[in-house]
Amino acid sequence: MICHLDFDIWIFKLTFKNSLKTAIKGLRVNKSRSALTILGIVIGITAIILIMSLGKGAQELILNQVRGLGSATIIIEPGREPQGPSDFSSLFTDSLKDREVEALRKSTNVPGLEQLTPIVVLSAQVSFENEVKNYNILGASDIIAEIVDVYPEEGQFFSEEQIQQRAAVATIGYEVKDKLFGESDALNKDIKIKNKSFRVIGVFPKKGQVGMFDIDKAIIVPYTTAQKYLSGMSYYHEIIAKAKSETIVPQTVQDIKVTLRNLHNISDPSKDDFHVITQDDIAKRVGTVTSVLTVFLAAIAAISLIVGGIGIMNIMLVSVTERTREIGLRKAIGATNKNILAQFLLEAVILTAIGGVVGITIGVLLSFVSSIILTKVVGSGWVFTVSIKAIALGLGVSAFVGLMFGLYPARAASKKSPIEALRYE
Repeated sequence: MICHLDFDIWIFKLTFKNSLKTAIKGLRVNKSRSALTILGIVIGITAIILIMSLGKGAQELILNQVRGLGSATIIIEPGREPQGPSDFSSLFTDSLKDREVEALRKSTNVPGLEQLTPIVVLSAQVSFENEVKNYNILGASDIIAEIVDVYPEEGQFFSEEQIQQRAAVATIGYEVKDKLFGESDALNKDIKIKNKSFRVIGVFPKKGQVGMFDIDKAIIVPYTTAQKYLSGMSYYHEIIAKAKSETIVPQTVQDIKVTLRNLHNISDPSKDDFHVITQDDIAKRVGTVTSVLTVFLAAIAAISLIVGGIGIMNIMLVSVTERTREIGLRKAIGATNKNILAQFLLEAVILTAIGGVVGITIGVLLSFVSSIILTKVVGSGWVFTVSIKAIALGLGVSAFVGLMFGLYPARAASKKSPIEALRYE
């Protein structure tokens, strides 16, 4: 029994080896046609590798920016939590005002809270002499410098006293200084924001994106000043808080919710007129969105694989027709239907496998080049990543395409009658 089994295995290996040699020989006869046949597969696999690599790089870039605010940072926003991208009913509400800020600052209400700052955000026209630009204006307290971990390189940040006095002072980003002042000194110069003069008391170093804020393009003023002279609103767009440690963030979030619910007389959590976001929440949302988008784009790129597979099937059918006499000769000297089927199926799989390897190689190279270009364009560390899953997916999909689209031509070749095949001209 064992000897019989060993003999069967030996016969299978020999048959497979012969089929593989015949398939490779058949592909070598028409090298140009074989190369053009796999072009669709190469393009499809390259696109999938490139898209998945760029998607992963974009995800890491955004997550690194989010983490820049620190894992102990908590953001309180007005309105209920949006239920989807088209849910705007929760935005632009006025549920966060001075009384909410004061209630949250009390250690008896939120003992785990270390510090917080109200935030006012708006876009306005900023001018200095003949230079006029549009910039984001951020109204905050002096605590914002510690939360985003960026301090003025020149001059200083505004003080608590200036916040109370609603002083018209501003600390500007690196790019703002460069665009408005060029090489000249910006300190103690007056810029106009909405026709209100603000004295520049500090300039930030080049920092880039931190969380949702691009420090280089931002102008930070006291939140009290922003409310009085710029927004004209008595409420805040959000409150940024920092817990005493990362471990107590969940409890601090719960204390914040209880405090605001008591203040707003809310007993049903589903009727909250505010929502609380942690850095972990943002990271999960970003990861989900970018992953879904990457898969969606990769699926679109995979359509070219179907086109490439149809091309392979078409060429294989032409090849079967051209090699009809060859098929007849092989059958006449003892080749079985399985031998013919294996030969042509192996040809299709080899073609797509070569296309997969070439596509993966080109995709990795393009991803690397793209990461270098994007690092310069974005101005931040773009991470070059090539997922092993993406490579495995590329090889697996290319092999599957070869099997799926090569099966029909292979079956057509195996069913040919040897007598009719030998008569074929």
